[in-house]
Amino acid sequence: MPKLRRAVAWFVDFALVVALASALAVLTFHRISALVTDVPELATRGGLDLLTSRGDMLEASQDLGLSLWNRSVLYVEQAFGLLVLTVFLYQWACLALAGRTVGKALVGLKVSPRLGRRAVRRAAVTTAADVAVYAVACVLLVEGQVVLSVLVWAVAVVLFLLNALPVLSPGRRSLADRMAGTAVSGVGFSTPVATPLVRTS
Repeated sequence: MPKLRRAVAWFVDFALVVALASALAVLTFHRISALVTDVPELATRGGLDLLTSRGDMLEASQDLGLSLWNRSVLYVEQAFGLLVLTVFLYQWACLALAGRTVGKALVGLKVSPRLGRRAVRRAAVTTAADVAVYAVACVLLVEGQVVLSVLVWAVAVVLFLLNALPVLSPGRRSLADRMAGTAVSGVGFSTPVATPLVRTS
């Protein structure tokens, strides 16, 4: 079934994203833990703040705590940024070089027509729908922007559905397909999964 094959392809590709996110989460956790156990720079600055605080230890400790918090938030934001960038590069490289991602290759699907510059658009829309907007929502939450984070999260869900649900329609072309002018077809099968869009321009 074409729809099932596309679903399996998406799950395989998303499993790779989850594996990358897990690795980045572990790396970020270790980076944050290192701040507590090995912070000569912050400790020196905290001691200097203490010496110049004229005995106001509470203010000095607050400054040190804020430094630790800001560095921790920065590490989390860097991890999300690296996740989005890596997913985009994965999508773009696979589409530009092979016309399909690992998931699509495993189930015998290919994006057509030949992508070229279309790969950038398709990779950008796919990355935004699957990862990037969710990452922005998480970063906003870490920054303490709870209401804005919830709104962006809602936008992320809507964008994901706009990209995924059209695959269930007769044309079976996702939002990424429509934006890039592509379609997904079977490789080595008599019945195509979707008819490629033909452009006259």
